[in-house]
Amino acid sequence: MSALPGSIEGALTTGLDDSPVLPAPVDLPPLTEQTRLEAREIIARYPVPRSALLPMLHLVQSYQGYVSPEGVALCAEELGLTKAEVGAVATFYTMYKRRPTGRHIVSVCTNTLCSVLGGQRIMDALSADLGVHHDETAADGSITLEHAECLAACDYAPVITVDYEFYDQQDVESARALVEALRRGEKPHPTRGAPLTDFRGVSRQLAGFSQHADEAAAAGAVDAPGEYGPTLAGLRLAAERGESAPAMTGPEDRPADAGEPRDTVRPSGETGETPGKEAADARVAAADTPAEKAGAAGSHPDAPEPSGRSLADQDDGTDTPAGSEPGTSGQGPQREA
Repeated sequence: MSALPGSIEGALTTGLDDSPVLPAPVDLPPLTEQTRLEAREIIARYPVPRSALLPMLHLVQSYQGYVSPEGVALCAEELGLTKAEVGAVATFYTMYKRRPTGRHIVSVCTNTLCSVLGGQRIMDALSADLGVHHDETAADGSITLEHAECLAACDYAPVITVDYEFYDQQDVESARALVEALRRGEKPHPTRGAPLTDFRGVSRQLAGFSQHADEAAAAGAVDAPGEYGPTLAGLRLAAERGESAPAMTGPEDRPADAGEPRDTVRPSGETGETPGKEAADARVAAADTPAEKAGAAGSHPDAPEPSGRSLADQDDGTDTPAGSEPGTSGQGPQREA
């Protein structure tokens, strides 16, 4: 684990009993009996209970905004695991937060292409505006800022996500305007994807429960409009220029009698040979090319064994006395002379 027992970080992530525990935020909602019932509902989805740990950690975050020591204890109790085992998972994945988060998680891609196109400048500007660094929360509790290694959207670079919803082709000023709107309580619509909720809401969705008030809202999120211009640019240019990909050609039609004959899989039992040898004879006879014939002959049970090898099913064992094999120490029972 990245967090060590006895450290503040260890207390936040693993809930180890010998770790100093920071006071919980005054507005931290408790994990209620309803939380346990939903955790058990998650567990019932899996044939092996511990497989439910990942969505259960998202469930904890949906209530408290991070994986708290209380949340670690709940997961451990329900799954029959130690708190250290739960903490090991919670500290491995970056989507599980180790300390209280803001209302929204703003992730700025600073990987190669986004960085070259301005991602790092966006990160630096937002960090200065909010007075925080990576994985820290603004004093007003509105935003937790983090850099992301890659958001898998290079054709939209530079990219920001808010609660994992995409805001594409950003620059310093547009990113600042987005964050200022979030701090005012607004929820600008993502470039593509579902309407924005908040970090706790999307954590509930990741736990396998709807974060929306009703089915109409959930359907609206699925059908939300999006701008897919960069991804479709190639298709648009091809249409304008009258270009198209070469027609795909399928495999050549095989002769009607191609393939292994039926008796290679259903030996007749009338030749006096074993089923394996009869099938092997049929494969050799059915081979159409020298290469196929050579391959079929090489796998035939009567094929000579390469020098230096012996078939395992042609030996019932070894007469070599134990301890006399090359590389052994001579230990083990000895055969009588």
